[in-house]
Amino acid sequence: MTNSKNNLSKQQREEINALRNSSNKTIRPVAKGIEKILYKVFPALDHGFVRVVDYMGDDQAIVQAARVSYGKGTSRVSEDRGLIRYLMRHRHSTPFEMCEIKLHVKLPMFIARQWIRHRTASINEYSARYSVLDKEFYIPEAKDLAVQSKLNKQGRGNTLSPKDSEEALFLLKRDAEKSYETYEYLLNENLQGDIVDKNRDGLSRELARINLTLNTYTQWYWKTNLHNLMNFIFLRADSHAQYEIRVYADIIYKIMESWVPITAEAFKSYRSGSVELSAEAMNVIKLMVNGKKVDQKKSGLSNREWNELINHLK
Repeated sequence: MTNSKNNLSKQQREEINALRNSSNKTIRPVAKGIEKILYKVFPALDHGFVRVVDYMGDDQAIVQAARVSYGKGTSRVSEDRGLIRYLMRHRHSTPFEMCEIKLHVKLPMFIARQWIRHRTASINEYSARYSVLDKEFYIPEAKDLAVQSKLNKQGRGNTLSPKDSEEALFLLKRDAEKSYETYEYLLNENLQGDIVDKNRDGLSRELARINLTLNTYTQWYWKTNLHNLMNFIFLRADSHAQYEIRVYADIIYKIMESWVPITAEAFKSYRSGSVELSAEAMNVIKLMVNGKKVDQKKSGLSNREWNELINHLK
């Protein structure tokens, strides 16, 4: 079992403390902001976390790649900021691919299945074929239990009543604990790999795991470049994304702010804080600016597109 206070095992805590107490000399550029949080654990949900294991590049690396230059590039931060904002504004993505980051993430399996959809990354996951999984499950808080949305087929609606929430939590905990109890029995071994009952054989780990619930925690190392990291944050930190993965995306965005603050500012301006408009929507706005009345039926926009546009303009 891991320590619930910081969601790490004793071995992981010892490893992280050793890394944070050590220092290495380097002649390569370093980002001071992310150096301060390197290896630091950012708790997520009830047992999860995110921590930076390694990184390459910084805001300056993006500028250098765009100019294909050597050294520090320009001496004025304002010029670098202007260039990065230009790159972001016009979707010139290649310079952002010059920066990479490697994260150690602990997350529920059902979130991992969503996360894996971001295929432009290198991933190495904890192997339940090789090791025994910890007895840890994600159990939502009552405030996060909601009915199925009637408007969004993959989203939540209103919060469950206190009575229904209590029953749902009871069932989630019961099923998770029961499935792990079965898992332990089938394995016939403990976390240290010792046989529990010497009078019977245990099932192989690769098969014993198959009935575990999707709220069981797993871990992985996830390495990606800055361009793809921003795509992940853009989609998963959005208000329409599932709450549980938003928790992780919000943490990763804060890490990004420490790592590449100028890029994070431009990302907030032109990606996460902006709205993408179609040619038809732009034409509607031009007509509105010129004081002309616009007929939705003649605008070329569907009812949904029209409503989204009006909501954006409010």
